[in-house]
Amino acid sequence: MSSDRLPHEKGFHVSWDQLHRDARALAWRLQGLGPEGGSWHAVVAITRGGMAPAMIVSRELDIRVVDTISVKSYDKQSRAEARVIKAPQEAIMGTDGEGVLIVDDLVDTGKTLELVRALFPKAHYATVYAKPKGKPMVETYVTEVSQDTWIFFPWDMALQYVEPFRGSD
Repeated sequence: MSSDRLPHEKGFHVSWDQLHRDARALAWRLQGLGPEGGSWHAVVAITRGGMAPAMIVSRELDIRVVDTISVKSYDKQSRAEARVIKAPQEAIMGTDGEGVLIVDDLVDTGKTLELVRALFPKAHYATVYAKPKGKPMVETYVTEVSQDTWIFFPWDMALQYVEPFRGSD
């Protein structure tokens, strides 16, 4: 963000209510797309951001098998080589992830999904939000935002009073 921008510009604030609506919309888009009669046999959330959307998607689509994969690509504030630090169960994923729905909150540059896709190339990748650089890594998403937009997720925020940007009178 350039320094002459007001704080509310290029920021996309997502409330719990909005996330719930958008994750349900994602479930609607995914309904019937699974390989076996349109059903998925499992949902795998990419931790941590994918956990809330994956829970909502699994509820809406009545998928009872839910697991996680954890990918770390940051050390403190600097980007590092992405690596899997917790894998989903092999019995769920099979050899290539076929029939598995992998869910995340956002695809930004696509590096995380690129790593997971290399491990499970036949899984279906879905995110609630997508940025242009990462969009080729997902089959299904709900909302596209510009690459320079910062998404503020509800788990990263607290409710508090905000001074009007034009002053207090």
